[in-house]
Amino acid sequence: MFRRMLLAAAALGAIAALPGQAAAQAACTPRVADSELVRARTLVMSTNPTLPPLQFVNAQGQLQGMRIELGTEIARRLCLTPEYVRIEFSAMIPGLAARRWDMINTGIFYTEERARMMQMVRYENNAVAISAARGNPLNIRSERDLAGRTVGVELGGFEERRLREISQNLQNAGQRPINVRTFDNFAIAFQALRAGQVEAVTSIDAVAAEYDKRGDFPRVLHGLFPTPAAFAFRSRTLANEVSRVLLEMKADGSLDALFNRYGVTIADPTFAVVGPQ
Repeated sequence: MFRRMLLAAAALGAIAALPGQAAAQAACTPRVADSELVRARTLVMSTNPTLPPLQFVNAQGQLQGMRIELGTEIARRLCLTPEYVRIEFSAMIPGLAARRWDMINTGIFYTEERARMMQMVRYENNAVAISAARGNPLNIRSERDLAGRTVGVELGGFEERRLREISQNLQNAGQRPINVRTFDNFAIAFQALRAGQVEAVTSIDAVAAEYDKRGDFPRVLHGLFPTPAAFAFRSRTLANEVSRVLLEMKADGSLDALFNRYGVTIADPTFAVVGPQ
């Protein structure tokens, strides 16, 4: 299954830098040796562009969003050419281990379990939210209102784990469990909500807030399970250099400016690398 997902990355497309960007990178000295990279002088990043406004594809098929802008700026400061591989989240960790990409740039939630498998740099505060159908017809106001309801979520991520935790807590309290429906990505989950196939969707706060702002789906619960989001790497050397770049961006004000534009806050101002030695 993972091999099919990894091969599907080619069909989804690897998005490289524009020619002008590549020329600019050639004029400086990379801060990371080619031996630490999947491809020489290139920072290959995996992303799942189904999370507006943080990572998504616009009407012209172009990658957009805060995490895309941040990844591109990190590559620029490392004197590397940015390249993005669009792929489902469930294939990202196996793909990192298999050296399909250098960096997971999809706002992966930090957990101690994940930090035992790969190098992680926490940079962004995040939390889980619940979106309801337009008008909130079920009047969802608390986690108890999810008892017995059908809720969609992306397969295999932090959000699914926390949704199942809510379901178990409801069951322990004598309530009906949640009927958890998993999807390949959040975009499909929200499509299912629009079509009435699920009654709510669990996603991250910023995404739920974006859909609410658009008038599509109200964000009825938010701020659940606050946990830092991180970049993830196979190479500790690369992780250390990215940490230094984030410190530089924090010092010159560019990181705060980017985060403020998207309403995002910094998780760990030290940007410490956490992972196996």
